[in-house]
Amino acid sequence: MTEKQFTITDEAGMHARPASALVGTVSKFKSDIQLEFKGKKVNLKSILGVMSLGISSGSVVTISADGEDEAEAMAKIEEAMKAEGISNQ
Repeated sequence: MTEKQFTITDEAGMHARPASALVGTVSKFKSDIQLEFKGKKVNLKSILGVMSLGISSGSVVTISADGEDEAEAMAKIEEAMKAEGISNQ
């Protein structure tokens, strides 16, 4: 299992457009990918789960990936977070 913390830098937080792009990115992977915020974990492959967390700007989230393609998945997540302007980490 691999995990990484990200600080949300988008002024609007994790809103629908970047959340949708992130979900689309991770949906291609076989690994179990989770997003954790304030003690609540959701499947990062679920747009409804991600949006239910109400993640605001400045929040710190933890993303974990567990499975055969976890390293590749985490690399793509990092790319997507930067490309969508969600996080600069």
